[in-house]
Amino acid sequence: MDPTPLLISSLQNPRIKHAIRLRQRSHRDTENRMLIEGYRELKRALDNHHIPLEVFFCTELFQGANEPALLEQCRQAGATLTACSPPVFEKLAYRERPEGLLAVAPQVRHALESLVLPPDALLIVAEAIEKPGNLGTILRSADAAGAHAVLVCDRCTDLNNPNVVRASIGTLFSIPVVEASGDDTLAWLRRNAIRTVAATPHTDRLYTEADMTGPVAIILGTEQYGLSERWMKQTDCQVRIPMRGQADSLNVAAAATILLFEAVRQRMARPA
Repeated sequence: MDPTPLLISSLQNPRIKHAIRLRQRSHRDTENRMLIEGYRELKRALDNHHIPLEVFFCTELFQGANEPALLEQCRQAGATLTACSPPVFEKLAYRERPEGLLAVAPQVRHALESLVLPPDALLIVAEAIEKPGNLGTILRSADAAGAHAVLVCDRCTDLNNPNVVRASIGTLFSIPVVEASGDDTLAWLRRNAIRTVAATPHTDRLYTEADMTGPVAIILGTEQYGLSERWMKQTDCQVRIPMRGQADSLNVAAAATILLFEAVRQRMARPA
């Protein structure tokens, strides 16, 4: 790593102010930029060829011995490295316990038509998910299950929100994530002969009774309102997760995890 990167010790530095403004969605969208904070998140971005433009770091806040190697990897990839004093980095960071690494990078953008899928594609369609933490957790579960893409329809939360990056632990960069309208997504699924399985409490069919061994998209809606009429009327199959207690629904990310790993179970159980 370059032993003498620029050191910023002033809270009034314009580069620090600029990075702080990227916490706001309007500034992120205008500049096509996002923030990536934390060692695991930044490493996962690099491992998946999502290269940061600038990395702010504070050695006093490092939590291990691997950060210098990661910074060198960023530098070799073309990122500018900027050292910060602890007070400056703590102002810059959006985490309560900063790890001393924060990057400015291009936003994540994929298009439906750019997706390259295998014959037995496993997808998640998340409609109007409101909370960044839920969307991030869905991405994390999709990555763990080996899903091939996550389609975010009629978004209520910003895919490039720093809290989505954080909740996903960087899996936002390891799996293709597409934003599109519900109509465009449904039409694309039909064109590609991908079966749709919608999660809803308003059906008698259990999720274990649906065939998810072929190309399939699991459709999930908001916890409060569920799926829109578009999906309820036009999906190929509706399934429910049995509820044995007093609660009438699961957290949407928890439901996504259950359905994804049912698909994994079925695919592992089928004959080779």
